[in-house]
Amino acid sequence: MSASDSAAAAAAAAHTDDPIALFDPRGQYLRLQADIDARVAAVLAHGAYVNGPEVGELEDALCRWTGAAACVACANGTDALVMSMLAHGIGPGDAVFVPAFTYVATAGAVRLTGATPVFCDVLEATANLDPADLDRQIARVRKAGELTPRAVLPVDLYGLPADYARIHEVVLANRLLVIADAAQSMGAARDGVPAGALARMTCVSFFPTKPLGCAGDGGAILTQDAELAQRLRVLRTHGTDASRTAVELGMNNRLDTLQAAILLAKLSHLAPERQERERLAERYDADLAEIVDPAPRDSGCDSAWALYTIRSGRRDAIQRSLSDRRIAAAVYYTVPVHLHPAYRAFGNGPGSLPVSERLAERVLSLPLTAEMTQVQADRVVQAVRDALSG
Repeated sequence: MSASDSAAAAAAAAHTDDPIALFDPRGQYLRLQADIDARVAAVLAHGAYVNGPEVGELEDALCRWTGAAACVACANGTDALVMSMLAHGIGPGDAVFVPAFTYVATAGAVRLTGATPVFCDVLEATANLDPADLDRQIARVRKAGELTPRAVLPVDLYGLPADYARIHEVVLANRLLVIADAAQSMGAARDGVPAGALARMTCVSFFPTKPLGCAGDGGAILTQDAELAQRLRVLRTHGTDASRTAVELGMNNRLDTLQAAILLAKLSHLAPERQERERLAERYDADLAEIVDPAPRDSGCDSAWALYTIRSGRRDAIQRSLSDRRIAAAVYYTVPVHLHPAYRAFGNGPGSLPVSERLAERVLSLPLTAEMTQVQADRVVQAVRDALSG
């Protein structure tokens, strides 16, 4: 071993007890600091902090990246969902179908429009919306006759695109709108089609821990409908048109120029970062598959790897083992949305969506970032193995 190799090994050994974060936006910033700082400095210099040129530049770049016809940047991913529904007149008396196993923001966006969320179960293999249960829930709502089915919001959970082909089959038969919740899947693809072009409308979050994250809140709507995009631009700016005339009720829902600048600096690194997370995910697959159910994959899909989420009946023991070694891990999600107090009135209680409820008892997300080292990955694997060896 050379002197330089020895020094590198010694340095790695010296940090074997350092904390390992579940997300590392600070580490990403340090790696991309020159690009990010230059972009931020340009905004501070020109002073157009709202609706500056970087916002339009980002929208154009995201269209090129995803193949969408138009992009409307906005304040956050939740508002992107709300605006997408408002643009289609969805509101009180309407039913919007959402997976129960996801973050509460998806159902919350439905409630903010005044519409009613209808919870569907997910597929065991992928944790994404189950098209068969979607079909059943639509039929149930139609039979009850109290609500008008209007839309479905599939979620690309953990960065893995939902099965849009099967979802669209159900939707076409029922004449519903598909609005993709791609908060976790920027950089992903299904059958070569990027997330952002898998549905007529796609909503994205740029929260700092997402695959493409800014330094605060941010979001965007990607669509294949240029006229719809223009309507969304009116909605995001108080309902005013180019002459600043209020033509309808709107929102104050713009993406700050500084956030757009940071996203532009990061966008060119999105593909290689996804490839690095894929490499680490394959390592986890190989080393953990015999002792836990590894993270979901699906044929023809490239996951964005927003989270690497295993499943185990001894989930809590694994999390304790990781915590003892100062390795962060988290449960996404501890309770399906239909069992949260704020949403119980819209569901059918415990036992009604068994796959979602079973996943909530078994899932655990492990660290998986482009900043992780091989030594850190080894520590994660060993901690999981130690937890299950007794």
